[in-house]
Amino acid sequence: MKYPPVHYHSYLGIDSLLGAQNLRSVEFKKPAHDEMLFIIVHQTYELWFKQMLHEIDAVMLDLANTSVDESRMGTIVARLERVVSIQRFINGQIDLLETMTPLDFLEFRDFLYPASGFQSFQWRSIETKLGLQSDFRLNFNQEPFYKQLTESQQVEMQKVIKSPSLFDLVEKWLERTPFLRTEKYDFWNDYQKAVRELLSSDEEVVRTSPRLSPQEKERNLKQIEQTLSMFGSLFDETEYKKLQETGYFRLSYKAIHAALLVQLYRDEPILQMPFRLLRSLVDLDENMTQWRYRHSLMAHRMLGRKIGTGGSSGSDYLKAATDKHKIFTDLFNLTTFYIPRSQVPPLPKEILSKMRFSSI
Repeated sequence: MKYPPVHYHSYLGIDSLLGAQNLRSVEFKKPAHDEMLFIIVHQTYELWFKQMLHEIDAVMLDLANTSVDESRMGTIVARLERVVSIQRFINGQIDLLETMTPLDFLEFRDFLYPASGFQSFQWRSIETKLGLQSDFRLNFNQEPFYKQLTESQQVEMQKVIKSPSLFDLVEKWLERTPFLRTEKYDFWNDYQKAVRELLSSDEEVVRTSPRLSPQEKERNLKQIEQTLSMFGSLFDETEYKKLQETGYFRLSYKAIHAALLVQLYRDEPILQMPFRLLRSLVDLDENMTQWRYRHSLMAHRMLGRKIGTGGSSGSDYLKAATDKHKIFTDLFNLTTFYIPRSQVPPLPKEILSKMRFSSI
């Protein structure tokens, strides 16, 4: 052996781990059987949160560089995909919690006040590091979300809030995409032309169709006009900024163009990893939404309309946060502007040669 021997028990700190389940119901001499399950599930959550933060911090460290080496992209994507896998796993733990009935929970719920999941520093760190902005959070007891944390944790959270988030780093990374415009090629011009030709073709089909009534033609033509207007928000930076002001988009004008390019040409070798990165962010956000929604259903199932132990409106707050606290909504909204593969403009040879790591 190169190193001193270690025992499984001591290496994993089993004594500390198994000694960390302190049942309040036992402490007050009213033992409730299901409190053990409640504690273990939530302790397991916190362990997985620690691993998620470990992965997210490593990804952010790589993306914080002014230039991300291609050799790091595989590692970045693998770590994000690991976070997604962890999320899917812990979302399944809700099934375990729901083996506890509402009456089982009521046996020890009174011992938990005012403890609440709102006080999870690691969960709040995950949300904030991913890019959930304080201004977009639901109000909780008319105080900033971090006021639920301990004083030392509040200090740490302030540091996290002031630091660039994963959203910020991804935005800067997208803005550096090299294929948007060259001396001989402008992706945005080609894309706009393809969109206009596509919608013009659709309009011609509607106008000349013998199967559509005048009313149906009018309705379809109006829908095409609305679609063109919607695309116009991507073509015109001023219109795009209006959408940003409404909160429909958050990414910069250049970053949203780059994200669209990555999605449309994702089959090209050099864009496959960027595509998987963006897909991982969508998966990650979707899993967080599912997490919140499952918790809102569980809270409703367990508590009905009761107030939560932390003083929130219980299931109502959790349900409202399900949609409000999304982070990478831009990547969901971007699908509005996809066009069929057959209509995607072909890339010039000089661009393809760079995307495919070879000469054509």
